[in-house]
Amino acid sequence: MAGRGSRLRPHTLTIPKPLIPIAGKPIVHRLVEDIAGVLNQAIEEVAFIIHESFGKTVESELIAIAEKLGAKGTIYYQNEALGTGHAIMCAKDSLSGPAVIAYADTLIRADFDLDKSADSVIWVKQVDQPEAFGVINLNEANEIVELVEKPKEFVSDLAVIGIYYFKDVAVLKNELQLVLDNNIIHGGEYQINDGIKQMMAKGMKFVPGQVDEWMDCGNKDVTVDTNNRMLGFLHHDGEHLIDEHVKLENATIIPPCYIGEGVVLSNATIGPNVSLGKGCRVSNSTISNSLIQTHTTIKNAKLTNAMIGNHVSYDGDFTKVSIGDYSVLE
Repeated sequence: MAGRGSRLRPHTLTIPKPLIPIAGKPIVHRLVEDIAGVLNQAIEEVAFIIHESFGKTVESELIAIAEKLGAKGTIYYQNEALGTGHAIMCAKDSLSGPAVIAYADTLIRADFDLDKSADSVIWVKQVDQPEAFGVINLNEANEIVELVEKPKEFVSDLAVIGIYYFKDVAVLKNELQLVLDNNIIHGGEYQINDGIKQMMAKGMKFVPGQVDEWMDCGNKDVTVDTNNRMLGFLHHDGEHLIDEHVKLENATIIPPCYIGEGVVLSNATIGPNVSLGKGCRVSNSTISNSLIQTHTTIKNAKLTNAMIGNHVSYDGDFTKVSIGDYSVLE
C-alpha cells in the first residue's frame, strides 16, 4: 500500500488511499478483516508495506488494525515505486510460513474454503471484459497453469484481483530474489507474476479462489460506487450503521446509510447510499449516493455521486463534486 493514489486526488493528498473510509471504516481495515474471515484461523502477524512519508500517525493506526485481530503489526517501507515484486521483498523478514499477500486498494465479499493442499491460491472474480484484466488459464483439474495479462484473445473470464495465499511464502521469496538478482523487469517494474511463473514452472500447484464481489477504490466515481455497494451489503447483513447519538431535526434518513458519531442533521434528507463521518453537520440539504468523511459542514446543497473529505465547509448549489480536505466553498 505504498502508492499515494494519484487517481483519487485530491482526497489522497492528505491521507493514503487505503485509509479512506468506506461505510465508516478504512479500506485497508475492511480488507484485513475480510481476509481474516475467509481464512478462519488465527493470524500471527500483519505486515504493511507503506511509503515512509505516510508518517507515524498512520503507522500507529495500521498496527492497531493488526492488534485488533490479536496479531503483531509490522511496518515496512517501499520508498520507490518499483513494482509488486519489489514491494513484497521489502517485507522479506516476514516472509515465512503460510501467508496472504494483498493489494490494499480493493474490497471483497467472499465465502469459500481455502484449499490448503495447494501451494498457492490466487483469488479471482468473473468479469465481463477479461481483455481489460490479468486473467488465469485453468486445466481440466481446475488448476491454474498460466497467468495472462490483458489477453487479446479469450483465455478465461476469471480476473486476478490482487489477493494471494501461499502455503509457504518463503518459496515465493526465493523466486522473487532471483527476479531482483537477474533484473527481470516488465513494464519498468519487478512483478509478483514473474515469481509465480517460476513456481509454476517447477510444478507447484496453484488453484483459484473465487470471490463473490470485488470492489475497486481506484478513482472517485468507483470509490463512491464501492461505498454504495458496501452499505447495501452491510445493511443486508443487519449491521448497525447509524450512531445512536445522531441528532435529527426535521430530517429523514433513507437506508442504507452510515451515520457517524456526533452527526447533526437539520432540514435534511440523507440517503440512500450515503456515508457521513463523525462530527458532520448537514442542513437544508438532500444527499444521496455520496461519501463524506469527518467534521464537514454542508448547507443548502443537493448532492449525488459526491465525495467530500474532512473538515470541509460547503455551501452551494452544485450536484456532482469531488472536494478534498479543508476546502471551503461558500
